[in-house]
This record gives sequence, structure tokens and C-alpha cells, in this order.
Amino acid sequence: MSEKVFSALWAEIESIGRVSSGGYMRYALDAPELVLRDWFRNQADRRDMPVTDDGNGNLFAWWGEPWGRGAVLTGSHFDSVPHGGGYDGPLGIVSAFLAVDQLRAAGHTPEVPLAVVAFVEEEGGRFGLPCLGSRLLSGAIDPAKAAALTDRDGVTFGEALGATPAGALPGLTNRIGALVELHIEQGRQLEVPVGVASAIWPHGRWRFDFTGHGDHAGTTRMADRRDPMLTFAYTVLAANKEARLAGAHATMARVEVEPNATNAIPSLVRGWLDARAADTGTMDSVVEAVVKRATERAGRDGTEVAVTAESLSAEVTFDTALASRLSAMLGDAPILPTGAGHDAGVLSAQVPTAMLFVRNPTGISHSPAEHAEPADCAAGVDALATVVRELT
Repeated sequence: MSEKVFSALWAEIESIGRVSSGGYMRYALDAPELVLRDWFRNQADRRDMPVTDDGNGNLFAWWGEPWGRGAVLTGSHFDSVPHGGGYDGPLGIVSAFLAVDQLRAAGHTPEVPLAVVAFVEEEGGRFGLPCLGSRLLSGAIDPAKAAALTDRDGVTFGEALGATPAGALPGLTNRIGALVELHIEQGRQLEVPVGVASAIWPHGRWRFDFTGHGDHAGTTRMADRRDPMLTFAYTVLAANKEARLAGAHATMARVEVEPNATNAIPSLVRGWLDARAADTGTMDSVVEAVVKRATERAGRDGTEVAVTAESLSAEVTFDTALASRLSAMLGDAPILPTGAGHDAGVLSAQVPTAMLFVRNPTGISHSPAEHAEPADCAAGVDALATVVRELT
């Protein structure tokens, strides 16, 4: 694949959803993402690939019989985190269409159906639950529960979708023979253009509700305050310390404050903890330690804290034989784990899945600084085409 061919197709979506920060606001089923979904359908039409929707918001463009036995899926997602990078997700979809072009140009005819897929709400940036589309497809979440998830404006997923999600695909394990997701590498582990994933760290999100007593910032004595912001601030530092001690990752980067006024002591501070580790036991111990320290601090501050687990993704080990096979066919490409969650990880519980990573020279992701060189992206298309040809 030439850099020029890749760059030409990439340019068609590069500006969609970009904001003044240089990052992207592509929330699931919101205006920019709907434009991208139309782009997906147009790309499929150009290639005479019929598009189906599974009733959960996931789109599939088919080369061969839709949902024929043993289908191979490849693709990713369009949605982003707030002010995120442009490659996280869309690179896998653009690369999938280009891999189809390359295989057709080479005269390949797949023996099983091949689908380019665009999963909905992978980041959880709008409705709060990551990998929602793949969770629905695989039956990992009840459709009614998914339909009731709300965004920050009170719009439910069901309302945005226009229906209650259909839920699990009947006969999933027979209909999908393999899923291969190409994705930008989200760290600094990859020193060559393309690598293969071995595992995904377990990870989850917990909501901390810190409550205190709202009061006047100018008239309330320091000794009389029951300020939940103090408890929250302590918890942020505690999460950082506990993660570092355990060799894990912990982040509290989202916060909501009531009444959110400069001259008022808050009555409520709500913060979200993102925790990840190489194994479930380590992650659980970090979260338990953070909750314990937050609770103890609340007792000293005269505040209260309630913790709610909002999502949990178990440790994923990708199909070892498939990963080794892909590495070998790509010239012994390196095999590496990741701390980032993906739709491929959700589906790995039921069908053989694998991931290809494209080198990220900055190592930065979920940020406008996220980047991949066109030459590496083109190499990723070549690698994906090689893998898909072998699997189909």
C-alpha cells in the first residue's frame, strides 16, 4: 500500500469532529459520528459491499454473504474521548476498507464472508460504558440496561439509537470465525511499524460521590467546614500513590462539582477513578486501598463517600495460537500487551480475536498529540491485508 493511497482516504475523514483544541469530539451517535457513519456507508457502496446494522448501532459492510458461517470481521470504532486523537479507532476502519481494496486488486476471493465493522460507543465518552456495542453484540450487557444509559444531557442510549438495542447476535460463535482489529499503539512499546497484541490489562471505572455541607466561602470558618473537595483531592493523591506502589495505573481525571461556584464550599464532588493493572488481583487491591483511604479521610473531614462500580473489563489474553500465527506471517512481528481496552477484548470471550498495532512515535494517545506516520499506516494496511487473506 502506498502512502499516497492511504493519505488520500484518510484525508476524507481527518477534519470531521475536530475542534479548536486540535483534538476530536466524536461522541457515539452525535453529529460528527453520524457523519462518519454516513461516510462508512458511502465507502461500502463504492465497493458494492452491503451494509447491515445489528440493531445495537454496530455497522457491518460485507464482502460475501452477510453473517454467513465463519465470517471474518475487521474494523474498529469512530467515537473518541473528549478532545482525543484522530487515530484511535478510525485508523482501523480506514485500514480495513483499504485492505479490501488491496485484496481485490490481487485477485483474492474470500472463502468465508468478510466484514468491515464500525462498533458504537467504544470509548464510553457519551453514555459512560466502554465497548457498549461489542458488549451488546456478545450478550455481555442486558439490552434494557444499555438502553437506559444516559449522557450528560439526560439523553438515553435507546433514544439516541431510536430503539431498544437488539442485544446478542444468535449463533455468534458460529457466525464469526475471527475478529482482527487494527489500532494505533497507545504507548511506547512498539519500535517497528506493526506489532501483534498478546493481552489487555483488566480495567474498570468507579464513581466516587463525596458529600459535605455547602456553605459560604467567605463567612465559614475553616474549622467549621465539611468540604468534600478536600476529601476528593486527598483521594486523587491516594490513587496516584497506591498505583505507583503496586506497579498499576490509576487516574482520576473527570470531576463534577455542585454548586461549582468560586465563592461557595461545594456540597457534592463526584469523581471517577480509572484503574488498570497487569492482573485482576493487583487492580482489585489498588481500588480497595483507594476506597479505604478515601473513607478514612472522609471521617476526618466530616464528609461522606459512596463508591459505585460503573464498569469492569476482565483481563484478556488473546488467542495465543492466533497471535503467534499472525506474528509469523508478518515476519516475526513483536507481540506485546496493552493497558487500553478494545472491542476485540470483549469479543475474545466468545470468538477467536487478535489485534494489530501500528507504531505511534509519540506514544501519546487520547490527546491531540496522538499520531502515526503515513508510511507506518500504509504498512499496517499491508499487514492487515496479509492477515485477512490468510484467515479468509
